[in-house]
Amino acid sequence: MPSFRKLTPVTALATLLLRAATLVGVSTAQAGTLADSHADVIARGEYLARAGDCIACHTLPAGKLFGGGRPMETPFGTLYSPNISSDKDTGIGKWSAREFYRMMHTGKSRDGSLLYPAMPFASYTKITRADSDAIYAYLQSVPPIHQPNRPHELRFPFNQRQLLRGWRSLYMHEGEYQPDPTQSVEWNRGAYLVEGLGHCTMCHTAINALGGNSPSKQFEGGLIPMQNWYAPSLTSNKEAGLGDWSIDDIVDLLHSGVSRRGAVYGPMAEVVYDSFQYLSEDDVRAVAVYLKALPARSGEAQQSPPSVAVTEEQNRLTPLGKKIYDAQCSICHAAQGQGKLPNFPPLADNQSIQMSSSVNPIRMVLNGGYAPGTSKNPMPYGMPPFAQTLSDEEVAAVVTYIRTAWGNHGTPVTVKEVNELRSAPIF
Repeated sequence: MPSFRKLTPVTALATLLLRAATLVGVSTAQAGTLADSHADVIARGEYLARAGDCIACHTLPAGKLFGGGRPMETPFGTLYSPNISSDKDTGIGKWSAREFYRMMHTGKSRDGSLLYPAMPFASYTKITRADSDAIYAYLQSVPPIHQPNRPHELRFPFNQRQLLRGWRSLYMHEGEYQPDPTQSVEWNRGAYLVEGLGHCTMCHTAINALGGNSPSKQFEGGLIPMQNWYAPSLTSNKEAGLGDWSIDDIVDLLHSGVSRRGAVYGPMAEVVYDSFQYLSEDDVRAVAVYLKALPARSGEAQQSPPSVAVTEEQNRLTPLGKKIYDAQCSICHAAQGQGKLPNFPPLADNQSIQMSSSVNPIRMVLNGGYAPGTSKNPMPYGMPPFAQTLSDEEVAAVVTYIRTAWGNHGTPVTVKEVNELRSAPIF
């Protein structure tokens, strides 16, 4: 082969152009690969943001995506979610990936200030750096929303952020999720989603007077403050939890909002609508596998034998409750409470009906509601509200009836309980 020095000027020029074209081709291919890779990261970040249900807090109903400003009522005052769009002035457009990860991992903002725990950083600390970076890339890709953050409205002394140091010492334990080598890959994936991105303990563990929850009561269920819905136990307890649910039942409920065991309403309907319906079948099944493995806890609420007074109240209300049920409810839920699947859930042997807390069935009778519209259940059937047509005593009677009929083991509902929930916010 002739050396370069022996090439004619024309041949040399042609050779240089060929090499330059080759280099340009390689660079273009590399750039295309990098672009594809970045697009993949953004797509993964969008998926993870769905898993973390970021939209639920950081987007107002009918508002602009991630513009913030959604009010969150707490026993300490009102918090307003921040703008997390890519806007450089009012959002997180000037944040780096490292600063975003520090916020997720430590619960500290870009300027080092402590975040209020309405942001579930005690769960998000378990998220890996790679997943945090993907979420960051996605948020930087969404259109910027210029919307200044609204100041929180908290009572003294809860508006003093330095007090959060005490809260953090009790309830914040930094650290990414560490897989359990004794468990399966599927179980570990479920644990990562439930304990980390899904932040399920925020609702399904009772919140104490300090706004925290104890690991010893994890997933035992509890009343959601201010919203007045009861988040049920997720443990394997057969009376209050998922002990006799199948994996498929749990997957159906989380993915579509309905299953043969019941349907989701209230705050959980929003979680399914905004988050779970978008997750892969494998991820939802991993969540179900992990939840099914949660051990029952000795402290979980158990139904105690009814007192004489309770039995007398049940005997007084049951005839009226049956009359109302037969006239208003049986057309959908059937005469023996067996329901008419898949549209109308069963009430017989329904744990959400029999739980120690009667909040959820009372609210459903008063306010009605719809299961979420999902890709697997795009046209859900709804429950009409009866607050305008039934008195407090009539609601107490029909809820008492469905909690105690057909072998159900619930306790009677009082008129006072119904009256207190009439003014509860509709969520």
